Amino acid sequence: MRTEVKINTLERLAEKGQSPWYDNIDRRFIKNGHLKELFDNGILGVTSNPTIFEKAVAGSDEYDREIKELARQGKNSRQIYDVLTVKDVSLAADLLRNTYQSSNHLDGYVSIEVLPEFAHNPEKTIESAREIAGRIAMPNIMIKIPGTKDAPEAIRALIKEGINVNVTLLFSVRQYEICRMAYIEGLKERLKEDKDIKNIFSVASIFVSRVDTKVDKILEGIENEELKGKIAVANAKVIYQSFKEFFSSEEFRRLDSKGANVQRPLWASTSTKNPVYSDVKYVEELIGSQTINTIPPHTINAFLDHGKVELTIENQLDKAKSYLIRLKALGIDIDDVCQQIQDAGVRAFQDSFDKLILSIERKLNEPG
Repeated sequence: MRTEVKINTLERLAEKGQSPWYDNIDRRFIKNGHLKELFDNGILGVTSNPTIFEKAVAGSDEYDREIKELARQGKNSRQIYDVLTVKDVSLAADLLRNTYQSSNHLDGYVSIEVLPEFAHNPEKTIESAREIAGRIAMPNIMIKIPGTKDAPEAIRALIKEGINVNVTLLFSVRQYEICRMAYIEGLKERLKEDKDIKNIFSVASIFVSRVDTKVDKILEGIENEELKGKIAVANAKVIYQSFKEFFSSEEFRRLDSKGANVQRPLWASTSTKNPVYSDVKYVEELIGSQTINTIPPHTINAFLDHGKVELTIENQLDKAKSYLIRLKALGIDIDDVCQQIQDAGVRAFQDSFDKLILSIERKLNEPG
């Protein structure tokens, strides 16, 4: 992050209309100034999830003293988790306050997720989101809600209440469009109560690389090499077209006239899992206006080192659509595949949360 070229790489993303966010949070990076350095050099937001927090807590001794002090205060492992995560998110959000203000509230957010066990329970999701928002009480927070089939009720309710929502774990066009409509319905319900909507913001987190990981394995099973590494980006490009079409529609223009904000697509899971592919594939190939890319640490380093910045999200759209048509002709239903990946994603976040709680409990039992 020291050279002019590296700094400008992230800044040029923003010039193209894409906000680079950081897919990581760790108390060590907050304390040693690394996170602020990222913000000073072009990163405009932060996302977190149970896996990220599990790695931060289990992978260092940074939290050990605080964990034991909280235990002495009578808090159990789940309550300790709440305190630790709220503190980290609050510290990061404070560092992003200037970004939040200077971007007219478009950027500068930190996302924190409701407990993964509530992914199919809208009532508990709403309750948890309210509690998190109330405890942090900062305007530049987004509450992450997994975009399962049970999510729309919670999205509508929270948007209606004025809580910013990051709809996460979306994979397919269908999943995206259902949750997008829940955001719109929440705005309409809020307007019916004569409440302001101009300061409500939401993003739709579309997970990318996991689609290729899943589809590539299926293609290997039928000995098809042509479509490997092509479906995830093609799928994201089709979602972007759906985004553009809706948010330029008459239905949204009516809301826009009352102050509504666009729900931007956020490209998540943008690290490259297959070493055969470029390590900046899911950044370079998805650069587009009114989007966000939340980038994990090693991918940021790679992109700063050799990433190229040009608008690509609408390049070769016909070819992208043809890949999906050919996939369907092979008997592979992208909606079904994406549902499988979403289900696995919910389970993975639950597993990470369970590991995090076990890590806290282990640290409580360590001498000292």
